[in-house]
Amino acid sequence: MNNKSLSLLVVAVVLALIGWNSFYIISQTEKAVLLQFGRVVEADVQPGLHVKIPLVNTVRKFDARLLTLDSPTQRFLTLEKKAVMVDAYAKWRVADAELFYTATSGQKQIADDRLTQRLVAGLSNQFGKRTLHEVVSGERDALMAAITSSLNGMAQKELGIEVLDVRVKSIDLPKEVYRSVFDRMASEREREAREHRAKGRELAEGIRADADRQRRVLLAEAYREAEEIRGDGDAQAAAIYAEAYDADREFYAFHRSLQAYRASFDSKGDVLVLDPSSDFFRYMEKSAR
Repeated sequence: MNNKSLSLLVVAVVLALIGWNSFYIISQTEKAVLLQFGRVVEADVQPGLHVKIPLVNTVRKFDARLLTLDSPTQRFLTLEKKAVMVDAYAKWRVADAELFYTATSGQKQIADDRLTQRLVAGLSNQFGKRTLHEVVSGERDALMAAITSSLNGMAQKELGIEVLDVRVKSIDLPKEVYRSVFDRMASEREREAREHRAKGRELAEGIRADADRQRRVLLAEAYREAEEIRGDGDAQAAAIYAEAYDADREFYAFHRSLQAYRASFDSKGDVLVLDPSSDFFRYMEKSAR
């Protein structure tokens, strides 16, 4: 191969390399900026095949898909100064390729670091406005929405990043306060148990008092009815006695005397000192005759 052929081969190779480096492709999942000696000349290169000037223009490509920032677990204080350990993450993507490049040099790690600082500051601010109950259950959704809104506004303005969502994965108490929290929970449950027992005793006393009152009322009514029945019986007995007495007064007096004798001489050891001529022995005298 002579020098002319070699020269032509070298020129062809150089032209081929220049032609190869004059084209570039941007896919649908990428954003890119076109640089000229390090200065942005085209801010948002659309997907497709494009032409550039070799050695003059360079292309910086960035992932345009949804990315995840997993923030390390951080310690925050709530409104009542209670410490909590928070694990959160954010979903973001490149919105402004030019601003993203100028702010982070196109480095995802730099973007993650700056976004993490802003996320931690936002979490600290939001947790400091709420109580422990609110951040755990009451206003957790509102807290995440507020952080997403504030972080997105900052990121779009400063980093060219759109923050779509911020989520709190877990909220835990520091290990050193677990014991005190458990003790406080146990004390609270014991207090509630004492209150329930006291209410139960109060209710039981009320039931017993009402039962005693009903018992006294029933006994009083029963005693009243018994006395009425007894009185009616005594009245009827008195009426019968009176009627019998009026029917044959002599026989009635004789019958009463027999009952008196039976009651008086019931025991053999009894001793009576009476006048034999008294009216008590009237019917004995008549029987002896």
